[in-house]
Amino acid sequence: MRTPSLLPSTRRRCLQLGVGWVLAAGLGACKHIGPPLRLGSIAFAGYEPVFVAREQGWLDESLVRLVELHSNTDALRALAAGQLEAAQLTLDEYLSARGDGLDLRILAVLDVSAGADVVIARSGLRDPDRVRGRRIGVEEGAVGAIMLGAFLRSQRLQVADVETVSVALGHNVEAFRNAEADFFVTAEPWATQLEQWGGVRVFDSTAMPGRIVDVLVARADALAPHEPALRALLAAHFRAVEWIHRHPELAGQAMAPRMQLAPDAVMATLKGLEQPDAHKSFKFLQADGLLLRNIKELEQVMLQDGLIAQAFSTGTLFEPRFHPL
Repeated sequence: MRTPSLLPSTRRRCLQLGVGWVLAAGLGACKHIGPPLRLGSIAFAGYEPVFVAREQGWLDESLVRLVELHSNTDALRALAAGQLEAAQLTLDEYLSARGDGLDLRILAVLDVSAGADVVIARSGLRDPDRVRGRRIGVEEGAVGAIMLGAFLRSQRLQVADVETVSVALGHNVEAFRNAEADFFVTAEPWATQLEQWGGVRVFDSTAMPGRIVDVLVARADALAPHEPALRALLAAHFRAVEWIHRHPELAGQAMAPRMQLAPDAVMATLKGLEQPDAHKSFKFLQADGLLLRNIKELEQVMLQDGLIAQAFSTGTLFEPRFHPL
């Protein structure tokens, strides 16, 4: 889950430019011998460290080319077509891709949602008794379904008890202003924008810890040929995470243009995300780590909601060896 001066950045909207055209343009400026690793990413707070790293000169663009997209769905399509080697995705999107037969490996945990995914109500609708029969705007896809399901369960309701309205995250503000729904399943930075228009936060991801996780993934067949690039990418990411934590005001200024928010609002959105450092991310990816347990729990939710056909948390899922430890 915008103003028109920058490309919209919903997790599932289609690209304004064809993926192939963007990738081809990205390769043109490459100075490394051989093609760089292509990393697909939307404009989302948890994904911003790599862009900060690029702006600060910490990311070697002859090794890694950042490809800015509107949609994680398009990132998955590009990964499947071999047009991207890596991407920043939500954990449920990773699981959906694995279910479709795409061999992706998780290289790092980027963030864990701790309030950044939100249900916003129009003013006067915060009473749970007023949810039944209401219109709920939600973007199609796993994150929207997981948030909607958790919200309705918290109200002891089912999907049949409400009317769902398909609203892309990037259209939330417009739909809110036009009263197209009574509640909106959204995420930062759009949640903050809806609150600025009078919306009321009635539910967020603090009620479902560990369910919504963002990860850096790569195609299995890209690991060996792009090992130097992957090591450089992770080093740049974690360096930027540390810099953001140490210099929040400067970080807010650096991130504001892509996120279409004022610098102080940018940092407010980051408060809803837990961004692990390299050591904590590495620990997440161990065989007995928290991430595997989260995956198994998330699989059950996705099975219940019909988002995957079967559980498949087996085989090689993680590749922690690229961490800069």
